[in-house]
Amino acid sequence: MLIVETILKIRRLAHVQGKTIKAICRELGISWKVVRKVLRTDETEFKYERSRQPQPKLGPWRNQLDGILLSNEAKASRERLTLIRIYEDLRDLGYEGGYDTVRRYARTWSKERGAVTAQAYVPLYYAPGEAYQFDWSHEIVVLNGVTTTVKVAHVRLCNSRMMYVRAYPRETQEMVFDAHDRAFAFFGGACTRGIYDNMKTAVDAVFVGKERQYNRRFLQMCSHFLVEPVACTPASGWEKG
Repeated sequence: MLIVETILKIRRLAHVQGKTIKAICRELGISWKVVRKVLRTDETEFKYERSRQPQPKLGPWRNQLDGILLSNEAKASRERLTLIRIYEDLRDLGYEGGYDTVRRYARTWSKERGAVTAQAYVPLYYAPGEAYQFDWSHEIVVLNGVTTTVKVAHVRLCNSRMMYVRAYPRETQEMVFDAHDRAFAFFGGACTRGIYDNMKTAVDAVFVGKERQYNRRFLQMCSHFLVEPVACTPASGWEKG
């Protein structure tokens, strides 16, 4: 199973950092066939055709299990739960499948995630093209004589402070994607990283520090633009600079 996050990592390592397929395989611990498959196209998601029996009972619990595994990965080694304990916790939540299904899924998940990365540091100085900030504001305007509230997307370049602003009727994911597309067209390209608050259209779950479970479609957008998403720590808006 090739998860969206892995595709994003492969695309950035190749197209942004200029690493070879061999170097990417070594860094992420995946086969050259997988890396080559990703780099041959501009796809940000691949449909997976199973070569073994499907796991219907795990299906509805995958997001829950992903969250548990990601949270467990962020803990100190002595505090991490065993797979048996993770399986038991999932059973307590109502999961009715077998342990082997959880074990196989966790093994694949761990292999694709690779080694735990160091906690991201967000500097207050940025080089040109290094990062942008995305945020929403609510503004009261008069349209056709009627006072109404609109949602305004702000995309600001961290180095130059140049800003692109566009108003929308709602804060839906489609509006987020449209704002990014228009902003990057306006700026003439995308930055290396994007800094975000923990908005629901991008983040499904917030863990310790900067560990996040990003929304699948949001990660596909980042992969398309070769952007690394970075989330601010809750209640730490100053990290945006």
